[in-house]
Amino acid sequence: MSSEAQAPQSENGRLARILDGIEKVGNKLPDPAILFLCLMLVVWGVSALLSNMSFTEIDPRTGEAVVIKNLLTAESLTSFLTGMVKTFTAFAPLGVVLVAMLGVGVAEHSGFINTALKKMLRITPVKLITPAVVAVGIISHTATDAGYVVVIPLAGVIFYAVGRHPIAGIMAAFAGVSGGFCANFIPSAIDPLLQSFTQAAAQTLDADIQLNPLNNWFFAASSTLPIIGIIWYLTDKVMEPRLMRSTPLDEGIDAPALDEIGERENKAFRWASLAMLGSMVLVAVLAMPESSTLRDASGSLTNFSAPLMQAIVPLIFIFFVIPGVVFGYANGVFQSSADIIKSMNKAMEGMGAYIVMAFFCSLFIAAFSQSDLGVLLAVKGANFLQSLGMPAGVTIVGMVFLVGFVNLFMGSASAKWALIGPVLVPMLMQLNISPDLSQAAYRIGDSSTNIITPLMPYFPLVVVYCQKYVKNTGIGTLIAAMLPYSMALLAAWTAWLLIYWGIGLPLGLGASYTYGL
Repeated sequence: MSSEAQAPQSENGRLARILDGIEKVGNKLPDPAILFLCLMLVVWGVSALLSNMSFTEIDPRTGEAVVIKNLLTAESLTSFLTGMVKTFTAFAPLGVVLVAMLGVGVAEHSGFINTALKKMLRITPVKLITPAVVAVGIISHTATDAGYVVVIPLAGVIFYAVGRHPIAGIMAAFAGVSGGFCANFIPSAIDPLLQSFTQAAAQTLDADIQLNPLNNWFFAASSTLPIIGIIWYLTDKVMEPRLMRSTPLDEGIDAPALDEIGERENKAFRWASLAMLGSMVLVAVLAMPESSTLRDASGSLTNFSAPLMQAIVPLIFIFFVIPGVVFGYANGVFQSSADIIKSMNKAMEGMGAYIVMAFFCSLFIAAFSQSDLGVLLAVKGANFLQSLGMPAGVTIVGMVFLVGFVNLFMGSASAKWALIGPVLVPMLMQLNISPDLSQAAYRIGDSSTNIITPLMPYFPLVVVYCQKYVKNTGIGTLIAAMLPYSMALLAAWTAWLLIYWGIGLPLGLGASYTYGL
């Protein structure tokens, strides 16, 4: 064999050894619930140590020096105990997942989702399953967190149904939903949300500056194609072959069997689809009038404050329950209302592990937030970037990697930008870099490392999805699986921004690359 042929094999072998090592080390970590508990105790200890230290970094929220709060005082511990239940029940992903899964459970156990998948596979070539899954994952951002509770688990079912490794489907969908979070050719609620923080940060230097809510739309839309291409290549050529070699599936997997569609099933699906479409049309009609109660005070339907956006998860529940019930009765699966409730019960049976993890995760995130350690980390990083005094292009790259690093510890896109933005945006404006470009760079770093941090609230849920097919899937397994996606997205997406900037293509509506002092 020639040395040229041996080189790729050697590189693939080296990558496999690295990923196997990461998986092995990661899986030696305790159960995710215990991991979050240990991290919370670490935060308590570090907060006690740093609370006696003075810092020169300025908290952008208060305009005063950052002060670390000691979480081991009697007052803090009392507050922790009295607020524990509220902290858990107010944990946003918990309600999102459970409410959506109730509706999805009805649609799944009635057979509606099974039939929909069979029909989708009939019109989608097997070779295009991966890009189709990734594209749907990216589009799902329009409905806030719907992708995490709908697209990712269904991707596993789809891959399993066509004889592919279901974990590969989950990985591809996870990379699209979470790694490609800030890319979408359809404007979503994340656009005006980030713009509002960017504009507020820019106005600390220029009180009259106004930014368009869709100031990154064109760049976000253009990013979808390279992101789909990267995830498609990694899934089909790198990660799925590795899974086939090293990760055998468990026996007796409870996944839908996608057999032929009978006449009764076809008829039931038509009625169920009409019911789903009718419910969507009804919501659209109710939202259309300018006086609609689904609009916010400014008349917008897409702002985060709009009731329509706040009702996305309940609407997901409704849009799955209605066709699920219609299909179940029409196809003879449901005989009474008790069968509907049983389908919800069955959906909840698989969520026990996630609920336990969510309990400890909520406590850790609350402790990390209350201590202000995240604020200190973010501001120190931004100040360090400013002190380097690098050229504009290098500064933007540095900002992307800084945000990607901070994102490992702070999952919320809005909270992170609220902390970093007031430091970075004015700083870059003084380097003649526009707030629009700063926001675009932020979106790349904020998305790319979502998929490799267990501190991302939905990360434990993805572990649960994988355990449906391979019970010994652990945190290390998922991190090792998603690391190549994360690094590839971070590098390629940053390069795409530099190319896009170099060509001079518009970032979005009313956007610019430079800011004139």
